Amino acid sequence: MTGRRLAAVALVALLSGCGVPTDGAPRTVQPPPGPFPASVPTDATVPAGRFDETVCLVRDNHIVPVLRRVHRPSGVDEHLRHLLAGPTASERDDDLASALPGAVNAAGVRVTGTQAHVVVDEPGSDAGRSDEVLAFGQIVCTLTGRGDVTTVVFLRDGRPLGVPRADGSLSTRPLTRADYAPLISAS
Repeated sequence: MTGRRLAAVALVALLSGCGVPTDGAPRTVQPPPGPFPASVPTDATVPAGRFDETVCLVRDNHIVPVLRRVHRPSGVDEHLRHLLAGPTASERDDDLASALPGAVNAAGVRVTGTQAHVVVDEPGSDAGRSDEVLAFGQIVCTLTGRGDVTTVVFLRDGRPLGVPRADGSLSTRPLTRADYAPLISAS
């Protein structure tokens, strides 16, 4: 029994020596050097949510990824609807716009594996921007910004649609953000 007591005392002594030492009074801790990037916009007009969602808008003929905060993660179809709704009032105040009205009439999207299939109807007769390269780039940039989509294919009447890439060529193949990289701006 003395062996057990001795082992217990040794164990207590060993464990007490492994802790963090205590100070007699509080001490000041210096923060690490900054600056620290803001992970969310501080704009009060952007809904304060728990999840990040990126939509790609347009400024000065460039595609600009914009972070929005939403209350719940969006499915791919809802995410596309958020893009199609256009910029918020605050985003318009920052000179952000959308090239989609009058250029691309996206009717819906479904995902197979990691590829988004965007159904595109004939463009409507409503007047708006007609820069198709930026419009298709907005959709590709937005959808491939998701963790579950790596490529985007556009379909009309069930067939692949040739869409313009940043280099001016038409492509029916799956598109990625890299196809529009020269048009994507950091802010």
